[in-house]
Amino acid sequence: MKLNELAWANASAIVTGLIYVVCAAAVAFLPDFSKALAESWFHGLDLNQIWTGTPRSNFVLGLVSAMIGTWLVGYVFAGVYNKLKPDA
Repeated sequence: MKLNELAWANASAIVTGLIYVVCAAAVAFLPDFSKALAESWFHGLDLNQIWTGTPRSNFVLGLVSAMIGTWLVGYVFAGVYNKLKPDA
């Protein structure tokens, strides 16, 4: 089965956008939990000196750039997958 590059890229970007919005909401409404989770993902890195606990004013830039980057990676991934997959 071949992957549709455009559909894969679109789905990847949409899912990334949803995750980004949920993450920003978590920082806004559950800042302590969000910080603890972030520190656990970075193997206990102490974020106390850089953590603001509030979403940044560049939310839209981050959202758009994350979705564009993910779209590009998704499109390339599906294209490479289709090239490498043997015909059945």
